[in-house]
This record gives sequence, structure tokens and C-alpha cells, in this order.
Amino acid sequence: MSRLLRSYLKYARGESGPSVWSLLYPCQFVTRAWMKLRIGLFNRGVFAVTDPMLPTISIGNNSFGGTNKTPMAEYIVRQFAEAGIKAGLVSRGYRAKEHPPLWIGQDAKSTRRDFAGDEPLMLAKRLPDTKVVVSRNRIEGVKLLAALGAEVAVTDDTFQHRKMARDVDIVLVDSTCPFGNGQVIPAGSMREPMSAFGRADIVVLTKANQASPGDIASIKEKLAPYVASDKIFTADIKLERWMKITPEGEKKLPDGFLPRGRYIAISAIGNPGGFYNFLDEMGVGVALRRTYRDHHILTGEDLLRLEALAEESGADGFICTEKDLMNMPGELFLNRPLYVPSIAVSLRDPLAFRKKIMERLRPAFLVTSNGHGEDAIGLVLAKKLIERFKCAQVDAFAFVGSGKPYAMNGIRVVSPSSEMPSGGVVKYHLTDLLRDMRHGLGRSIRKQRDKMRSLLGRYRTPLCVGDVYLLSSVLWGQGMKPILVATAKTVHLSGHLWIEKWLLRKRCVLVWTRDEETAHELVADGVPAVFYGNPVMDLLDEVKSPAFAWSERGAKILLLPGSRPRAYEDIKLILDTISLLAARMECNFVMVPAPTIEIKKLTENLDGWELSEDGGKLFSDRVGVTICREPVAAAAYGAELLIGLGGTANQLCAGLGIPVVSIIERGKLRQKKLLREAEILVPPEPGALAEAAERVLSDNRLRRSMQEAGMKNLGRTGALEKVVEYCAEELGWDTRCRVYEKYRDHLESLEK
Repeated sequence: MSRLLRSYLKYARGESGPSVWSLLYPCQFVTRAWMKLRIGLFNRGVFAVTDPMLPTISIGNNSFGGTNKTPMAEYIVRQFAEAGIKAGLVSRGYRAKEHPPLWIGQDAKSTRRDFAGDEPLMLAKRLPDTKVVVSRNRIEGVKLLAALGAEVAVTDDTFQHRKMARDVDIVLVDSTCPFGNGQVIPAGSMREPMSAFGRADIVVLTKANQASPGDIASIKEKLAPYVASDKIFTADIKLERWMKITPEGEKKLPDGFLPRGRYIAISAIGNPGGFYNFLDEMGVGVALRRTYRDHHILTGEDLLRLEALAEESGADGFICTEKDLMNMPGELFLNRPLYVPSIAVSLRDPLAFRKKIMERLRPAFLVTSNGHGEDAIGLVLAKKLIERFKCAQVDAFAFVGSGKPYAMNGIRVVSPSSEMPSGGVVKYHLTDLLRDMRHGLGRSIRKQRDKMRSLLGRYRTPLCVGDVYLLSSVLWGQGMKPILVATAKTVHLSGHLWIEKWLLRKRCVLVWTRDEETAHELVADGVPAVFYGNPVMDLLDEVKSPAFAWSERGAKILLLPGSRPRAYEDIKLILDTISLLAARMECNFVMVPAPTIEIKKLTENLDGWELSEDGGKLFSDRVGVTICREPVAAAAYGAELLIGLGGTANQLCAGLGIPVVSIIERGKLRQKKLLREAEILVPPEPGALAEAAERVLSDNRLRRSMQEAGMKNLGRTGALEKVVEYCAEELGWDTRCRVYEKYRDHLESLEK
């Protein structure tokens, strides 16, 4: 190591006082600004973040220099093996040639230092039953591990590698030199400011036995503003055995052996001081120290110089680390013995450490939706996730309303309530937008944004049920590429804008479209899109049996007042319509209010109508209406006509083959492009609605053609089941659940 580099490292590690290197102090602010911007861009999805297909444990640090990442990675792999879980390792292979992902041992080339790197070779040697993959692209490295049969990926030096999401972020701090001089590179040894520790799930103070109790307490005190105390652990470095290296090979020495004499200590690691302190503590006689820069590959000439130095000093041999051994020439020609201490990490509270890993390994999935119809579809999806992934936590985030459908079914809603006068994100009426703005729409959006950001890193690939606006909001809050179950945009409406296609192409894992034509269009533009059925029709999965039996006499008419607050006003239009219709023909009426609608509020200001005590019947002098609180599909079976002012519910009924009569308005005109011949739109007047309903009920040919059109235009079920299968197999969610359950059961057995 050059004198200049040695001088800089002493300053950066805080081992020297003020020097000329102090002039670098202002330069760190450029690094700080860039790191803050970079991390922020990844957290907001501007830079792509991909979820790996295996549960991933990241081992990293926040400073340059040795923090025992390699022994810690080995410790993690071994403790998974104890639980019967096959873990693999991914390393970038420092100062190795760039190449596609390879696993050490796949061929002769993979065992060469210039292709694999020193640390991967060392780990492969110490863990012969573990696949060690070398890959600059960590995501591709994890894919290779999965193909090789690994169930968990342990990744080396990935705290700052934000392209890859991770399940557990473990950050190591060297107790002998925790934060250097406290400055960020190039003014110090820190990669990021202290605040970066706030991203860590676990912080381990390594080499704790080489520091005093006071030093350990001081480190914890400095970490306290950023890391909860239950996330901080301490680990010692311990000697496993000594090895003797000669030209004839490697020999493991018996327990209790200690090299006697005077030796030259060779070190080319990140923190050589820790190695030298270790030798002093062991009582090894060190005649001289020869320090090289980290990962230095010793040449034959280097060894000749070391031999000459040993001759001059009268040293009995050499001592180096296992990592340095990987950087030695393949054929040693040292005339004196070379001893290598094999070391390992020892956690002081191993069970608590493993429990903390277990907490983070529990799979957590998030279903997001931005509309009342989307909530209904999201609910079906969430139930399917719960059924498939029984050990997982499944939460919901509703961008419209309070998420009541989720809560009513026992699914935790993590979003703030967003009840607006319009009932949602306004698309069609400026007056509604102005009302929402006065009601605090901007404040509500900010609350949702802040809440979504607070959940960063808590969930795996988010599932979005809605439109591209929803996807972009989730991406901005979570950073990770989501999956989109597209319920709104289709080629049968306005299609997708170029900016939407760009976002779907670059920042979406997969789009599940509602019709085949839209999938073809998106795929032609490079968007990963598939069609396996209309997610709207998967609402039928909520129905196990019809809600009731319709009367044999009279026309069977379903009434849907809609799910938005305007339903409280539209109910009068519907009731006036059925009063006219009942005077013309014998009818049975069933009304299905949305879960978001309160029955008493819906009926309290209706002249001439009364609600039964049990809330199950609404009646006037001449007409009775049964009120059904079951899902729409459960009430729809057997219906002959729908008078509906809903959105998704109207589409579901049309897909069931029920003719739809609704009113002319901007939103319904858009819906008409989807339902086409399955729907009749008339002016919002009772007479017009009643006349249209009577015409459909009286004309069998018209009713049949509308039925056929609805079933054809809405398509089949099956989309959500395929989403769950994709998550289980392609995203590795089955593996995540299996690993968590095995790990949990193992820890429970240790406590017995």
C-alpha cells in the first residue's frame, strides 16, 4: 500500500488528526446530495426497483473497509441450513472480469480468481454444499440461484444496491472503527450519512470483542436516533481453527494450536487493523506487517519480496487471512510456512437475531384499488391471496372512500379515508371537482401519498386494481414495480396514451387486461400484457349460491342506485320509475345498495315510501321493493332486467346476460362503449326509463339479443385466479411462504 493511500485511510478512519486531507471536507456534500437524490429516485420508482423471486437477505455496510460481511453471509447461510432451508449466495465478485451470472464450480473458468473474485471463492470453499453465484446484476444472480434450487438468496454488499428489493436489510458496523471520522466519502469513510441507517432492518456491531463495553455503548448511542434498540445486535469474531499452507497443500491444525515464533502478517483486506488486533489478542508473535490495498492480488514477485523480507528479519513464516489466501498464486513457492486463521462470526443473542429475521421474512402483500367497483374486485383478489398464502399478511389500500368492503371482510385497510362528495376521483363533471376541492381533495391526496410512502419496503410486489393513475401513485409511494389489473382502459374506449404505455412498459411487472384486443395492442407497443378473462366477471367468485328465490309471477327487475354519494339523490328517480312500471305490468323489484350506501340515509327523505323495521323492505301504497345486502351477483341470478345507475355492477350484470337500462350521462356514455348492444340509455326521466324497461321486457327478441351481447362483450371469468398463480410461481410467493413457515417452525422448536 502506498504511503499516500495509507495517509488518506488513516484520516478517513479517524486515526489521525487534522491534515491536508481536511481540504476534502466540502466535497462530501456533493456525495451526500447525490446519494439522497439517488435513493429518493429509487424509492419513488423513477429508477426501476425489481422484486427478486426468492426471499432475499441483504448483507451490507455504510462505510468502506472490512466489516466482516463475508463471515456474516456464511453465518446466515448456515443458520438457514439448520432450519432445513437451502440458501445460496450472490456476490458481485470484486475486481473480477465482467461476465454473465455464473456459479462457482460450474466449470474450470468459474474457479479462477479473475473470473470469480476472492470472497466468492472463499465462501464456496467454506460452504461446499451451497451454490455461490457471481453476478454484477444481482437480480439475474438471484434468478440463477432459484434455477439451481435455492430457496433463499443471501446477497453480499447490497445495502446501497437499490435496483433490487430485499426482504431483510442487514447492515454491519465495525466496532473497532464504526464511522471513521464521521464524514462521507471522499472526506471520510462513510458511504452515506448516518440517517441511512434508518433503512436497515437489522444492524450488527461486528468484532464487538475487540472493542470495550464503553465503545459499544457509544456506538449504540450514535445509532439510536435512526435505529430502534431492538434492531441492534452485537457479534464477536472467533477463531475456528488454524490452517497451515505449504506447496504440498492445506493442512487443518488441531484445536488449541497457536503458531510459535515470529511471523510476517500479510493483509489485503478492508480493515487490516482488525486483523492485526486479532493476532495480538491471540498472542501471535508478529515481527513485521505488510499491508496491501483491499483485494490486492499477490504476484510471484510479491512473494519473492516477502521471502527476502523474512530472510532479513529472521521471521519464522507468514500469516494471512483466508481472503488473502484466495489472492495468492495457484502454486505457492514460499520457503517458510504460511498460517491462516479460519474465523467465524458469533452472535451474542442468536435467537433474538433470528426472530428479527423471521419477522421480516413473513410475506406481506398489498392490494390497492381506486374506485368502488375496483374495491369489489380487489376484495375478491385479496380473498384469493389469503386462501393461497395462508401465512401471509394481506392488506388493502383504497384510494377512493374508506375501503369499507375490505374492512367488512376482515381485511386490514392501511389507507386514510378519502370520502368526497363526488364519491371518487372526478373524471366527468367540473362541478363535482370543485365540490371535492372545497371538501379537501388536495389534502386527502397528500395524506394518501404520505401514508403510502410510510409503508415503503413493507410489502412485496404491489397489486393494483384500477388504472394507470393508480399504478403511478403506488409506484411513486413504494418504488417497486407493481402488477396492474386493468379495469378501466381498453381499446373499446379511448385506449392508452403514449405516456401511459411508456409507464406500463418501463415500470410495470405485468398488465392483466380486461379484453383480448387491448392485450394485443399493448403487447405490440412492448408492454408486458396478458388476457385471461375480465376481472369484472370474477366478482362472480363471491357468489356461492343465489341470495334468494325470485317469485314465479311477474317480471324480475333488479335495481342498482350506484355506489357514489349521488345514489342518495338518484334513488328517487329509480323509485318514480318503478312506480310507473308497476302500474303497467306485474313486477318483482329487488334493490342492491352498494356496501358504501347507508339504507336509512338512502330512504329517509322519500315521500310516500317507508322502510320496514328490519330494513329488508321498502314499500309504498302500490309497490314493494326487497332490499338485498348480498353481493350484486348473488341477487342478479334469475333477474330479467336491470335498471342500474352503477358502474362495475352494471357491467357484471350485463356479463351475466341481464339487459341493462340506464341514463344518458358522460360516464354512462363511456360505459356504453363497453356494453354496446347490452345496454339502453335514455334521458334521466322516470317516464323514459319505465318505457325502455317495458320495451325490453315485452320484446323477447330484443331481450335475447341484449343478453347475448352482454355475455360476449364482458367475456369470461378467470383473470384473478391467474394473477394469484402468477404471483405464486413467477414472483416466488409460494417459496416465500414455504421458507417463512419452515423458519418459524424451526425457531419455535429451539424455544421448546
